[in-house]
Amino acid sequence: METYHPRRRDKNMEDPEDLLSVIRSGKHVTLAMCRDGKPYLATMNYAFDEAARCFYLHCSRKGKKIDYLRANPVVWGQILEDLEYLDGKCDHAYRTVQFLGRVEFVEDPEQRCRALSLMIDQLESDPEPMKKKHVRESDTKGVGILRIRVEAVTGKRGPA
Repeated sequence: METYHPRRRDKNMEDPEDLLSVIRSGKHVTLAMCRDGKPYLATMNYAFDEAARCFYLHCSRKGKKIDYLRANPVVWGQILEDLEYLDGKCDHAYRTVQFLGRVEFVEDPEQRCRALSLMIDQLESDPEPMKKKHVRESDTKGVGILRIRVEAVTGKRGPA
């Protein structure tokens, strides 16, 4: 990956625990995709598997996003933690995690159920009832499950 030196090194967020904190607390990731020189953005909810260092997302099995990802599985993602505008300081507090990754389409039924379970864990305050209701092989057949293998990650923060 081509790297750039940040202009404002004081905004770098390099501690892996800080990066994970943003990922753990986030609910949405925005993905940048490109096909035939045309960009496309999509914001989706996600789960992050720390041990495997990958994101899981669910979506339709057909559509613009899928067409883009089949043509070019390389994506750039961003998770933003908005810590609000700092009134009277003309500044904005935030933390972001950005990453380069490669999308894979998950077809194995067990992996699909595991991915959905992780997403429910990330989003629900009481995940077990939702997992019992929605995580069955028969329920996952119509759902697209994407795995993004992270290749590089960076972070940045604004004043707190």
